[in-house]
Amino acid sequence: MIDIHFGPQVCGDLGSAASREWLVPDGVGGYAMGTVGGLRTRRYHGLLVVPGETPASRQVGLVSLDPAVTLPSGARVRLGAHEWSSGVVDPRGFELLERFDLVDGLPRWRWRIGAVVIERELAMLPGRSCVAVVHRLIAGGPVRLELSAACTWRDAHGERRADGPTPQVEAVADGAVVEGAYRLAGPGWAPEGQWWLGVHHREEAHRGLHPDEDLWYAGRFTGELERPGDTVSVRAWAGRLDEEPPSATEIVATARRRNRQVVATAQSADPVDATLALAADAFVIRPGGAAVDVVAGYPWFGAWSRDTMISYEGLFLCTNRADEGRELLRSYAATLSEGMLANTADTGRVEYNTVDGTLWFLHAVSRHVTVTGDTDLGDELLPALRTVVDAHVAGTRYGIAVDPADGLLAQGAPGTALTWMDARVYGVPVTPRTGKPVEVNALWINGLAGLAELTELAGQDAAELWRRHGQAVASFRDRFPAPTGWLHDVLDAPAPAYPLGGAALHDDDALRPNQLLAWSLPFAPLEPDEQTLRRVAAGLLTPLGLRSLAPDSPEFVGRHQGGPAERDGGYHQGTVWPWLLGPYVDACRRSKMSVDDVFIGIEAHLTEYGLGSVSETADGLAPHSATGCPFQAWSVAELLRVRRKGQ
Repeated sequence: MIDIHFGPQVCGDLGSAASREWLVPDGVGGYAMGTVGGLRTRRYHGLLVVPGETPASRQVGLVSLDPAVTLPSGARVRLGAHEWSSGVVDPRGFELLERFDLVDGLPRWRWRIGAVVIERELAMLPGRSCVAVVHRLIAGGPVRLELSAACTWRDAHGERRADGPTPQVEAVADGAVVEGAYRLAGPGWAPEGQWWLGVHHREEAHRGLHPDEDLWYAGRFTGELERPGDTVSVRAWAGRLDEEPPSATEIVATARRRNRQVVATAQSADPVDATLALAADAFVIRPGGAAVDVVAGYPWFGAWSRDTMISYEGLFLCTNRADEGRELLRSYAATLSEGMLANTADTGRVEYNTVDGTLWFLHAVSRHVTVTGDTDLGDELLPALRTVVDAHVAGTRYGIAVDPADGLLAQGAPGTALTWMDARVYGVPVTPRTGKPVEVNALWINGLAGLAELTELAGQDAAELWRRHGQAVASFRDRFPAPTGWLHDVLDAPAPAYPLGGAALHDDDALRPNQLLAWSLPFAPLEPDEQTLRRVAAGLLTPLGLRSLAPDSPEFVGRHQGGPAERDGGYHQGTVWPWLLGPYVDACRRSKMSVDDVFIGIEAHLTEYGLGSVSETADGLAPHSATGCPFQAWSVAELLRVRRKGQ
């Protein structure tokens, strides 16, 4: 894997250290997450974040373990870091960090206090909501180490205040149980019990959300580090509280072995590929021992079928996890209703609200069978896939239906945003894209051809599918090219002066990246043209991906920042999306264009934001600062896929 480490100039500078985040997933939907400098900058940061009934309904438990070292001289040095609502940062333990490393995906810190060097390692037990934090004396000593446990128990999307109920902490052997939900265990536990008021999260302030919360100082652990190699360790776990996990050092060793095995299984060709293979593993979860699923992004997303299916090839087929992928495709097929795939259960209910998620599912199944030769799965899912086509031809929810006049797929209903550009502001879609979106129809054509191939592999007649495919391809080639030199983004869209369903229609020629799928998919309707791709790249390509709208558009928003309304308003109006590098690179390769230099910026990004991973989004204007989730499934998956494809 690539070498990710930072010395004192990064670790000791709060701006640099706090803007680089690490993630350690537990494999069931929870995680530990924080920053290089140890400062919690998000409400989502914590050492034990516990998965709930759905992947997005997580609870924050153990927030931090603040180290304090008592030296032989009697001096006490605090190594933690907190920012307070007053603006004060205290303590400032990051100033004593001499090194941070990400080793086999696990974070490691080293503090130097004169001749004394103390190391911290952190890991989660794979398949269980359990974290281990190991402190080791590297040099100097003897010293006494105290670890102050700051706790809460709340929804990961909110805060908890001192004016509410006091957390219930029950003393048990070697530690305590907090709120009956999770257990802490370590040496020399001494209960405390007081509120730390006004802990500030600077990233939440930047996002226009409430940035402050109160934490409960539950108590502290204490141990002696007499000679180099001595350790003081703490474990915290949820779920089966009476079932003790292995020792902390064992948990670290187990997690390290597993991560190395993930990389070995992926058969990575170079360090970047190995890093992406391990990054991909973070998104593949098995919640509560149930079927395999995919977390769309950390720290706030749960499972979204569109993201899952776009990510499918990169997460599963490129990492040699086809058996898990097969299980996932079967479980998602069971959610089909009226020809549509369930989109997300993050809200606690199943929703059917995308036009493209189902079409990406057709693509994922086709790619699975093509890459693995698993025709048994193709045969098994074929009846369900046929219902998708039948429902789209007959018409299904939200006006999704094939236009019999041209064989293209139309969509749209009042108040809906059904494509991947689905942001809303105060409930109103920003980019409804009502009509016939370009990528939706590229996916429809691709899906028809993929299903026709699966039908023929099953020894059945696919003539009607090929007929529909031919009609749609002919219409696509006739209608989507625009006088501007690129493709229309939406055909038959309601004219701006008319409401949905009004008399006037127009073809939207805004320069957006959606058209890339018309050239990139396996059964793409168009052969790519180098001149057209260069026009697209001139307006949209950045070091971290493609803008969602060209800068010369009146609606362009160059900075993805501000409160929720401002951020959602700019989400698809110029914001850069790294996942779009996948279709861009595919289209360029089909056109015989060189893409050797395309990955330089995004590979450097692996050490700049979410360490070892790829962010959800970035600003449309230079320097293209990363935004959104620091760890995003389709960003990682598409980069992994197209890099592998070119090797």
